[in-house]
Amino acid sequence: MMTYDQDFFQWTQETARAIEEGRFDEIDRAALADEVESLGKRDRRELGSRMAVIVLHMLKLKYQPEREARSWHDSIGEQREQIAILLVESPSLLPQLPKLLGDYYPLARRQAANQTGIKLAVFPPTCEWTVEQVLGGDCAPQT
Repeated sequence: MMTYDQDFFQWTQETARAIEEGRFDEIDRAALADEVESLGKRDRRELGSRMAVIVLHMLKLKYQPEREARSWHDSIGEQREQIAILLVESPSLLPQLPKLLGDYYPLARRQAANQTGIKLAVFPPTCEWTVEQVLGGDCAPQT
């Protein structure tokens, strides 16, 4: 059987066949456990990244309303739809949303500063929106 380090794709295929055929003694359990764990981490990272994109556009809408673009709204809508799908597939991620928003907000803040040319200090140091607002609330500029 191909090892994890030699050819990852082939290792995944051979491991899947070994599981299906009940050849558990041939499986590299440590590598399989690492990969299964990484799948959950990947979904968590994707969720945080999508939230950051939403917040980026919400910041741009609030702090640079004169440059408002339909694409910002489209991006917010797309990210919300993808997050909804992800949460249906992995509802256990729902309680992690507040932490993810806090963890990924600094990224959105830096990107907003870079993309708008507005000084980073102008943007609040913590997210001014709730998870509910980010995931489905009105994304119009707040006053």
